[in-house]
Amino acid sequence: MTTYRVCCFLRRFRAASSEPSEAVADVFQAYAGGGVLGEEALRRFLREVQGLDAAAAEEEAREVMAFAAEQRLLKKGGGGGITAEGFHRWLCSDANAALDPRRGVYQEMSLPLSHYFIYTGHNSYLTGNQLSSGCSEAPIVKALHDGVRVIELDLWPNAAKDDVEVLHGKTWTSPVELPKCLDAIKEHAFVSSPYPIILTLEDHLTPFLQAKVAKLIKQTFGDMLYISETEQMAEFPSPDDLKGKIIVSTKPPKEYLQTKSSKEEDKTEAGVWGEEISDYKATAGQVSKQSSEKDMEQAEEEEEEEAVESETKAQQVADNEYKRLIAIQLTRRKHDMDLDLKVDPDRVSRLSLGEKAYEKATVSHGADIIRFTQRNLLRIFPRSTRITSSNYNPLMGWRYGVQMVAANMQGHGRKLWLTQGMFRANGGCGYVKKPDILMNTDTEKLFDPRADLPVKTRLKVTVYMGDGWRFDFRKTHFDRCSPPDFYARVGIAGVAADTRMEQTRVMMDEWIPAWDHEFEFPLAVPELALLRVEVHESDNHQKDDFGGQTCLPVWELRPGMRSVRLCDHKGNTLRSVKLLMRFEFFPASSSSSS
Repeated sequence: MTTYRVCCFLRRFRAASSEPSEAVADVFQAYAGGGVLGEEALRRFLREVQGLDAAAAEEEAREVMAFAAEQRLLKKGGGGGITAEGFHRWLCSDANAALDPRRGVYQEMSLPLSHYFIYTGHNSYLTGNQLSSGCSEAPIVKALHDGVRVIELDLWPNAAKDDVEVLHGKTWTSPVELPKCLDAIKEHAFVSSPYPIILTLEDHLTPFLQAKVAKLIKQTFGDMLYISETEQMAEFPSPDDLKGKIIVSTKPPKEYLQTKSSKEEDKTEAGVWGEEISDYKATAGQVSKQSSEKDMEQAEEEEEEEAVESETKAQQVADNEYKRLIAIQLTRRKHDMDLDLKVDPDRVSRLSLGEKAYEKATVSHGADIIRFTQRNLLRIFPRSTRITSSNYNPLMGWRYGVQMVAANMQGHGRKLWLTQGMFRANGGCGYVKKPDILMNTDTEKLFDPRADLPVKTRLKVTVYMGDGWRFDFRKTHFDRCSPPDFYARVGIAGVAADTRMEQTRVMMDEWIPAWDHEFEFPLAVPELALLRVEVHESDNHQKDDFGGQTCLPVWELRPGMRSVRLCDHKGNTLRSVKLLMRFEFFPASSSSSS
């Protein structure tokens, strides 16, 4: 029995039991004989439920039997089959994870960079909010260990204008020394992935300081630094070509512009974990209205690229060595989308757009964005009013082939969970190959994420049960007077047609909730679909407590009954908390119940 004290009384509850749920027990009984699962029955289960072919089932069966023997979960005598407890323990083990832990990098990595979504950070040096937090090399180190491949540094002159600082300009953020940031990148760049680091520099420097930065970058990175053989590339190199390399990307040297210090207004953000994921559906009327609100948008874009031409002497003597370091040039915006998104057949480049400008462009130039990103790199960065370092829905970028959807890695919440989920794909290497639908150059077949798309496949998801909270949290963490009342939320984030969220019933007073709940999701674009999973603890008197979350790429889900680890609100894996789920894929024309 488990007891909870309420005033001077004790409330008693049934002790938590780790027995499998009713539905899981039924699966075991369907294959077991005499209360145990023999090798032949196990192979049949692996073929029929887990979706393995005969050869893979044979190999997996040997591994499962070895696991059960090591854990002493084989029945003694009579052939030594796996017991019900052993079967359940294996189902919930990391070896049976929803994403194959042994798969690693499997996608083709020899295509140009423009063919990949790239794990991209924004203001990578900030420890907190965009207005007054500290700057440090520590967030850069963490991002690199998490697999981020694009690091952004904002470079500003110090007060004496004789050295360079890294900070968020025109705010109260405290600076960090540039050498510390560069040393951190050099030391940790390839800890989690061998594929290239793109270092984007937001440069507010004089030619003198640009020369100083050039010297420091070359001294720090040495042979790790990628120097392009030509000033203008006709095509980007591939991730394979650039393994172990650091690539500098910024605008070409130009006149240093002094800018007045101005502080930005704060805006409240919804919810502790971020607002629910919604689909942005701008209309032509909204775009027209937004177009009249130019001041904030213009300031945001000028901070990113300061696209003001000048022919001064300072411009002419801009340091050539600094220019040589820039392998991926940032194109200066012309503030005309027809010109900005024009594809040059002879050269490739990178374009940066603010969040609001990009949203308007998807309405008026959606097809042009897809065509542009087939050869060139496009980076979207959060609007300047996201003072709390919140993020926006990254799928708004990925749907149109945008490679570099910049995320505030310290801005924890549902939008960042999507980014973390996307880059669990392809072995977590930070580069995920864009689906073929986004690389189709046939004008007649150009992908339109806003179109009424036919269903390609149906995904049936069963949430059996969860466990681990009793080990990772205090007994009174969720409820002072009783065991927690958990429910699970399961859904899809993807194109508009696929995006939805469902919920199980609440399991009252259970540390090991057994929901046995089925959901079905018709998917028009499974290549861009992410499975969202959240667990919350129901509270009738205040905001529901958070019990864990994860986000997984649908196209990498292994069919069958699988173990799913949950993470905390920052995306760190919880030590013990897991769900047992089942994933089944069906043709678009059939129903899972048939």
